[in-house]
Amino acid sequence: MTTELSVLAWGCVLAIVHIFAAVRMKTRQYGARWNTGARDEELSPLSPVAGRLARAQANYLETFPVMAAAILIVAAAGLESRWTAIGALLWLVARIVYLPLYAFGVPVVRTLVWTLSLIGIVMVLWPALAAIFS
Repeated sequence: MTTELSVLAWGCVLAIVHIFAAVRMKTRQYGARWNTGARDEELSPLSPVAGRLARAQANYLETFPVMAAAILIVAAAGLESRWTAIGALLWLVARIVYLPLYAFGVPVVRTLVWTLSLIGIVMVLWPALAAIFS
C-alpha cells in the first residue's frame, strides 16, 4: 500500500478519535442518560474543553473529505510521488498535533499547525491539478 493510502487509513482512525474525544467530554458534562437518550432536550452551553473538542471534531470532519478525495484522485491516476507522500504525512502529523492544541486552548500555534495541514492537502492535490492543466 502506498504512503498516501496508509495515511488515509490512519486519517479514518483519527476521525474516530475526534468523535470519541468530543462525545466523551459531552457525556462527562451532560451524563450517560443524555448520551443514551434521544438528545431532544435543550442543553446548557458546553464547557470550554468540550466546546473546543466539538469544534476540533467539526474542523476535522470539514477537511478530512477533501484530503480523502485528494489521496484517492492521486492514487487512481497513479500520480503518487515523494512529494505527495510528504504532503500526506505532513497533513496527518499536523492533524494529530492539532487535536491536543485545540483541546488545551493553545491559540496561535494551533492555527499554524492547521495551516501546515492545509499545505499537506495542497501538496497531495497539486499533481492532479497540474495534470488537468497540462
